[in-house]
Amino acid sequence: MIRTVTLDRKQKPTEDQIKQIEEATKREIVFDEDSPELTPAMEKAFRLAAKNRNAQKGTFDNSQ
Repeated sequence: MIRTVTLDRKQKPTEDQIKQIEEATKREIVFDEDSPELTPAMEKAFRLAAKNRNAQKGTFDNSQ
């Protein structure tokens, strides 16, 4: 299930949201044909696309 939310940068997560995040970190990632595991080349392209998008938007880039 995918959820989309809009957050204010000053907004703090609720206790329930923190609990949901902590539980999600314990789950195994499941890849399938709609969401395959990225190859190193695909990951590099994805990071570059995000970096270019962020540069155009003037958003903060925290990639390594």
